[in-house]
Order: sequence, then C-alpha cells, then structure tokens
Amino acid sequence: MSTLQWTAHNSSVLTGRSIRHILRNPDQAMTAIFLPVALMLLFRYVFGGAIDTGGTAYIDYVIAGIIAISVTFNSTATTVGVTDDLTRGVVERFRSMPVSSTAVLTGHVVGSVVRNALSLAVMIGVGLLIGFSPGAGLGGWLAALGILLLFTLAISWVAAILGLLARSVEGAGGLGMVLVFVPYLSSAFVPPSTMPAGLRAVVEYQPVTPVVDSVRALLLDGPVGNAAWLAVLWWGAILVVAVPVAGALFRRRARV
Repeated sequence: MSTLQWTAHNSSVLTGRSIRHILRNPDQAMTAIFLPVALMLLFRYVFGGAIDTGGTAYIDYVIAGIIAISVTFNSTATTVGVTDDLTRGVVERFRSMPVSSTAVLTGHVVGSVVRNALSLAVMIGVGLLIGFSPGAGLGGWLAALGILLLFTLAISWVAAILGLLARSVEGAGGLGMVLVFVPYLSSAFVPPSTMPAGLRAVVEYQPVTPVVDSVRALLLDGPVGNAAWLAVLWWGAILVVAVPVAGALFRRRARV
C-alpha cells in the first residue's frame, strides 16, 4: 500500500474501534441523546413562552442552537477519549505496531461524527413531535447537513487538541467544557439584537453564530444572507489549522 492507502486503512480500523466503544457503552449514546432532548423540552415548554423571536415560533428558532450545543457537547467525548488513550498506555501499544499516528486521532474524530449523527436524528424526530416545522426542500436539508458536518469535523479536531493538552481524564473533561460554553455566547437561544451592545458584538463575530444562523435559515427556508459563507470560511479555516496542530501534538505526546 502507499502511505495514503495505509493511513486510510488504519483510520478505518480505528474508526471501527471508536464505534464499537459507543455500541458497547450505551451510556455514551444515551448521554448524546439525553442532553439535546432535555434542552429542547426545557426551552420549548419552560422558556419558550417568555422569549420573543418575532414571527418565528420559538421551537423553530431554537432547534439550530440546540444542534450546535449538542455537537460541541458530544465532541467532549473526543477530548476525554484521546486523553484516556494516552494515559492508559493504549497509544504505547500502538507504537509497537505499524499504525499511522494520524489514524489514531481520525478514529476518535469520526466516532464523534457518528455520535452526532445519532443525536441529530433523535433531535429532529423529537423536534417534529413537539412542533418544529421545517420548510426546507432537499437542497436546504443537504446544505444544512453539509455545514453541520464541517462544523462537527472541525470542532472534533479542536476537541482532540484539548485532549492532547490535558494531563488527566479529569482535566480533559474540564477542558472539554470550554467548548460547550462557546455556543451559549451565540445566537443559539435569543436574537443578538436583544443583547447589550458589547455582548452583541462578541456574539455576532464569533464562529458559532454563522453556523446557527445558516442552519436555522436553511431548515426554515428563509434568507441565508452571508451566514453560510461565513460558517464555511470560519470552520474550514479552523479545520485546516487544527488537523496538523493535532498531529504535531500527538507525535510529541506519543513520541512517535
């Protein structure tokens, strides 16, 4: 095999390992499902009646934000998983085999995509049951899913970097919570126009907001504006930077 083929083969094997971990530990899947569903029910029935989103039903407004929070929350499993492999000596065992260093991280990242796909399917199903009314056609759904895939890949690689920086599983969990906090400072739950000027500037120019805005507009078949392009530019750039940085940190930590 060429180097590229060997890396791809290793990545597929280690992706299978990550997926088997999910299947053998149903608490991972349940956690990935429970948080977004709980948030949807909370904001739909507790806070929804008190938040003004203009002519848009609050469940239609908030579901894109809950998806973004779910993606970041699920990515913390990548942070913990990478640190766990390093601290338990799993990577040391890999060093005795001709395994590509990139494949170890790729397996964790693709596992994160699988967790998020499961979570997204459940969220959309529950959302439809409690009043979510998407107006998107096939093109809108595909565009929204494409942006979410890019967002998931990029933030999962960032999560892997945090896992490589952590020195313990407990520390990895704490660092992962940094990612979870970011979508809360976005347009996920309320329109930025309702926020104080200083906070509104932060919210409007941080990278999660265009993801939320573009996915919301695409699913509701509304005007997308520049949000989709900004989301692709932001998270495409983050992905391009995060992958080599994660690879360099992994080689340094694993000394391979």
